[in-house]
Amino acid sequence: MRLSLLAVLLLVPCISVAAREAATAPVRQEGELTFDGIPTTEPLAGEAEIHRFDAMRTAFFQGWLADGSMLIQTRFGRVDQIHQVAAPGMARTQLTFAAEPVGSALPRPGTESFLFVRDRGGDESYQGYLGRGDADAVQVSEPGTRNEHFVFSPDGRWLAWSRLTPGEANAHIILMDADAVASRQVIYGGTGTVAPIDVSKDGRTILIEQRESIARNQYLILDSRSGCAVRILPELADAAFRNGRFLGDGSRIALTLVGKKGIRSLAIFDVATGKYAYPFGEGAWDVELFDVAPDENRIAVSMNIDGFSRVAILDLERPEAPRPIPVPDGMVFKLSFTDDGSRLGIGLSTATGGDVWSWDAKRGLVRWTRSELGGLAEDDFAVPELIRFSTFDERMIPALVYRPKGRRVARRPVIISIHGGPEAQERSWFNAQYQLWTRLLGAVVVAPNVRGSTGYGRDYLALDDGLKRLDAVKDIGALLDWIDRQPDLDPARVVVYGESYGGFMSLASLAHYSDRLAGAIDVVGISNFVTFLENTEGYRRDRRRAEYGDERDPEIRGFFDRISPIHHADKMQKPLLVVAGANDIRVPVSESRAIVDKVRAGGGEAWLLVAGDEGHGFQKRDNQAGQARVQLQFLSRLFGETPTTGAAE
Repeated sequence: MRLSLLAVLLLVPCISVAAREAATAPVRQEGELTFDGIPTTEPLAGEAEIHRFDAMRTAFFQGWLADGSMLIQTRFGRVDQIHQVAAPGMARTQLTFAAEPVGSALPRPGTESFLFVRDRGGDESYQGYLGRGDADAVQVSEPGTRNEHFVFSPDGRWLAWSRLTPGEANAHIILMDADAVASRQVIYGGTGTVAPIDVSKDGRTILIEQRESIARNQYLILDSRSGCAVRILPELADAAFRNGRFLGDGSRIALTLVGKKGIRSLAIFDVATGKYAYPFGEGAWDVELFDVAPDENRIAVSMNIDGFSRVAILDLERPEAPRPIPVPDGMVFKLSFTDDGSRLGIGLSTATGGDVWSWDAKRGLVRWTRSELGGLAEDDFAVPELIRFSTFDERMIPALVYRPKGRRVARRPVIISIHGGPEAQERSWFNAQYQLWTRLLGAVVVAPNVRGSTGYGRDYLALDDGLKRLDAVKDIGALLDWIDRQPDLDPARVVVYGESYGGFMSLASLAHYSDRLAGAIDVVGISNFVTFLENTEGYRRDRRRAEYGDERDPEIRGFFDRISPIHHADKMQKPLLVVAGANDIRVPVSESRAIVDKVRAGGGEAWLLVAGDEGHGFQKRDNQAGQARVQLQFLSRLFGETPTTGAAE
């Protein structure tokens, strides 16, 4: 039987003009960025506006120096470095200058020196340096190892940290006299990921954490001389301790603990009796951070209330009378008292910037830094609205919605942004990417906290564990239903975006809801749970298995084969953009290349952007700018929007 020409054409898989264009686009190199299958384009409209966002600078509080000045992390050049601020509103004095970013800094108590860490090209082989900056810094860690979780004793004499050798699963605790690198020694070898949390003044007693997963860990008290470690509260098999701090002579420990209600509360543990109590009761929301004043009577706490931080000073002698500190709406990253306890430093990020504040009883809240917003005013930025939508099992899922300012259109395109983790939470903090999308594309960003997110209790956190993994993807389907019902949103122009685990979610959403999406962006995401668990760095593997399941179990492996996006690439009928770092040890770049190859093999459109000097996310300014431009190119193409200045229409 002979087929008609029309019948023959109907049997040929449909490949869009855009897909053919992407498939034939040559691979090109610009600096460290490799553009694979990404069509070349003329400079984007609104390029001047994009430069504004490239130039934005925020500040992250790192701690107090002994002279009352602050250390902050910020960027004036290509990468983040450590700066000193002498007083509120004063200029930022740069202290570190290397080509690679500084990940964090830890002031040495009673001195003007500090410990800072950096890696190379995002490989996460962190090295620790002690000094007053790059000019006199001494490397305290061993080359070829990964070093993190640095902590000083209260008097600044002792320094402890966690050391890993790449490829190995077990960490060691290192203790060192901070003035003598030659004194560095291994004092404890743990199973899995172990890290020091606090050190006693004499350096003899160390509180260490042994982590099994985000929802389960243990605290041990280590005698550094005998090497004997005793587990606190052994009856709590599913304990989840955080933020431990020795009090007084070390006979008590302040910490946060998930109680019977499934909420993280501030507790005091008595070492001698083995008992603990909640001096301020069990609250309705998590205590996310705290710091103890030197007098040990006052404790500064930050509560995570529906994604927004609320700060208060608690008095152990008057537990019924907390003193609230009126910080702006946002997320607190750090709390730290000065050595004399007279001031509290607060690192805070809001939707309109990230800055550092202090509080004291006389002057109240004082702003030390002011974010540089590329010439834009804070009023120009979108501020999130908290909403909830009903999902398949009638649970209410929270989400933050960013609507553009100054644009009056009938139907706006939508970007669903899914956080990583999965044990994390979308918070109201400064996200230049969201502001770029709302301002230049007129898009609405909807950032949900699907089941499995932190911040809503132990039961909510466990809702996507193991074989329930795809229930979180169903939450995205319910969010699409919510978008359909909004009169100002365009259900025909919805793109899903995600980073890390959120990248898996974006890929899975594209596979399950391709008919309802315009496309997807996957940044350093998981495409195959089996190969991800086999290839992720050794120290992470068992912790990830505790969350996702063990791929060595035939039942779990079969489940992974059923849910992994790599096995559903044929269902991804809309364009896909994938972004990856070549040095990523968490989610190897092979995960990104595999899904791109699979989508292309089926005739689909897939763009791939890889940075040769980055790891799990881009940290260097030029790479971040390249990623932003490719994402705008991709989104504007799908939305049919030309990037603008965000002026009213």
